Amino acid sequence: MASTMVTAMPPLTDVEKLEFGSHSNNHPPDSERSKVIVASYNIRYARGPYLIPGGIARKLGLMSLARRPQHVGNMISVAAQAFTNGKLLPAVDVLALQEADKRTVRTGGHHVACELAAKLQMNWVHAPAGIPRGIKPAKRQWWLDFEEPIDLHDEGDTGVALLSRLPLSDVVRLDLPWQECPWRPRLAMAATISLGPRQLRILNAHVDPHAASGGQLAQLEVLATHAESTTLPTLILGDFNTLSKQKCIETRRFLESRGYTTPYPTGTPTWRGGGLLMHADWIFSRGLKIDRWGVAKPLRVSDHWPIWAEVDLRKDL
Repeated sequence: MASTMVTAMPPLTDVEKLEFGSHSNNHPPDSERSKVIVASYNIRYARGPYLIPGGIARKLGLMSLARRPQHVGNMISVAAQAFTNGKLLPAVDVLALQEADKRTVRTGGHHVACELAAKLQMNWVHAPAGIPRGIKPAKRQWWLDFEEPIDLHDEGDTGVALLSRLPLSDVVRLDLPWQECPWRPRLAMAATISLGPRQLRILNAHVDPHAASGGQLAQLEVLATHAESTTLPTLILGDFNTLSKQKCIETRRFLESRGYTTPYPTGTPTWRGGGLLMHADWIFSRGLKIDRWGVAKPLRVSDHWPIWAEVDLRKDL
């Protein structure tokens, strides 16, 4: 019987590990400001909120990709309006994205971070996950099988991104420990944000939903260790996939033990699906004062809602 040769995608080169882009900003922020609005959003490749119904339709063979390019383009426009018009949340200065696809079939070929940054007139950096080609993913929990996978031979990728009206520097890719399935690498990125003479270190993470609490904490350890290499005030934010009360408790306990605080009460809904509400997304801070925070409901670009915080960078607080 003939066998099929399966070849993994070669490791990402140093150039491929981070992709940078810039867009002209006609309204640069006032350098005298001391406060910035930072948001985090698992944008789910701008597919829309219907994770479970969409998964069922796909499994039944009822999903067509013909209108996907137009649909995702419209969703990116909706997101851009939400992050600028001040209705669901204040106009955003820095936006951390997770599940930001780059020219995948499931997005209809869109580069989500690049196109959203263009509409927001923000500079951006994207860290692709580096999904291997031709390797079938390991079987996942049934409640994760609703997600629309990237095809085994899709030349696109997904990843995390930072979009910013403020200067970005010292950008670093952080690959998180994950051994169970090479198909879905887990990663984060860190960068320094400058507002005049004031600076902020920000870490944007997409923690694995498959792992038990111990596996998630191992990934958080990488983030905390990197953050300890700087004396700058720091934000650690993103989709932590704390899809149980116990994972919420353990994630919060771990980061609080490393000197971080969060304004979000445990159990704050940031994700919904099939009638369930879960607290998946967080913002943790060290050496900073958060004046306001919130969850941007009812934005319907993803199954997550954006979370945001107004951060005061003054050192004399």
